[in-house]
Amino acid sequence: MFLVAMVSVSFLSWSGLYGLLSLFNRRRGPEWNCRLVTALHGVLSFSIASYSAFIEGPFPISLDVLGRESLRLHIVAMVVCLGYFLFDFSWCMAMQTEGPLMLCHHLLCITGLILSLSLGVCGAELSGTIVGSEITNPLLQLRWFLKQTNSYNSRLGAITDFAFVFLFITVRIGVGAWFFVVGMMSDRIMLIFKIGGAALYLISLIFLAQILSFARHKLFGGEGKSRKVPHTSNGVRLQNGTHEHIKSS
Repeated sequence: MFLVAMVSVSFLSWSGLYGLLSLFNRRRGPEWNCRLVTALHGVLSFSIASYSAFIEGPFPISLDVLGRESLRLHIVAMVVCLGYFLFDFSWCMAMQTEGPLMLCHHLLCITGLILSLSLGVCGAELSGTIVGSEITNPLLQLRWFLKQTNSYNSRLGAITDFAFVFLFITVRIGVGAWFFVVGMMSDRIMLIFKIGGAALYLISLIFLAQILSFARHKLFGGEGKSRKVPHTSNGVRLQNGTHEHIKSS
């Protein structure tokens, strides 16, 4: 019951923040305010998970720690993320902005977090996953805000694009592949977590294909026509209409 209460507080906190932004920042509209919540969640969850993984420990990419009991900061990071994902999934369903791939991503994250919190295990690997997925989130939101304020075609916009693509490929895909292999080798991680991890990594590879398509288009094919794009708590569409992705887990 205590975990249920913690997750409920997290969900209500993210929902309440969105409500306050909608009340006091009406001129910007729902998506702007939701993305502010998304950016804050990215910074907060990344900070907590990074501290638990690299400062307090244990280091998550190690066969010795995978599948073991979750520690206090692991639980805090997962509660923060689960409350946010419940809010964002509800927002996406209400606004009807997302396609099946992004909704599937959200459901996988929600299911994995609930299982880990309920069973009290795999906190280290979930925290590592949060670090890898949320590191690009602020850049993704910054890119969208730059577009909305007509500031995207600038040096800051170019730096943001480069940093996002670089971090996605090196951290999400590169380090993520190492993490994925180590997890699959562990005898202590339950099969259901391995299946979930494989599904999430597959989704990341699909996002990678879309990102590379965007990069090729931008470098060699011009900017193309700008499109109005829906909110995605895990991403937005890039200039040529492909998903740029990611935000949480």
